[in-house]
Amino acid sequence: MAKDSGTTHFGFEQVPFQEKAERVRAVFDSVADRYDLMNDLMSLGTHRLWKRMAVELAGIRMGYCVLDLASGTGDLANRFAGLVGPGGHVVMTDINNAMLQNGRDRMLNSGHTGNIDFALVNAETIPFADNSFDCVTIAFGLRNVTDKQRALGEMHRVLRPGGRALVLEFSHPTDKTFSKAYDLYSFKLLPIIGRLVAKDEASYRYLAESIRMHPDQETLRGMMAQAGFERCDFHNLTLGIVAVHRGFKL
Repeated sequence: MAKDSGTTHFGFEQVPFQEKAERVRAVFDSVADRYDLMNDLMSLGTHRLWKRMAVELAGIRMGYCVLDLASGTGDLANRFAGLVGPGGHVVMTDINNAMLQNGRDRMLNSGHTGNIDFALVNAETIPFADNSFDCVTIAFGLRNVTDKQRALGEMHRVLRPGGRALVLEFSHPTDKTFSKAYDLYSFKLLPIIGRLVAKDEASYRYLAESIRMHPDQETLRGMMAQAGFERCDFHNLTLGIVAVHRGFKL
């Protein structure tokens, strides 16, 4: 079936391929101003530890050129800008203008101006040349991409030989008992928090659903290998609530 005539999932709902990106944009338009606060509340601050682990696994060095996809408000990009130094470069991107603007304001307030650029980018069609970056990352964004395999292929294309790609994303808990408690939290409590804090219950119901529809750890590792990455591995965090996948372009 041709992509423009097929359907894909938006949470648990099936929608036409061409509609998903716009619906994802609408979700993040709605939550952009409360995004950081909600992240802290939803994870009790643990998201900061997850992102710190991702940064460590990225192996960023002085002078690197880094592409951060689905940057949101820039937690990873902020760290990368400090690590690459004045001789390096970070490109902070998002498909959502409201999120990117919030991230841009945050970067400027942090003093990162000389080694960082900002661009609206769809991860399925990255507008940069082959072999342009030493590291490509996407944190909590891949599950929102319509064609994940295509996005992984694009990440591989723009990565330089010897570089690495990282995917930090919600995944599938490894403990069955814990998984049941996690489901209860995700589908019952999380939408209530969204309604009370972000004034948007529906977007956080979509968040829970999108996590369940995302490929599990082994499947995503296989998808990265299919995209051309080698030495693919993953690191489970917090009993598999989140996983950091890593692949290299050799």
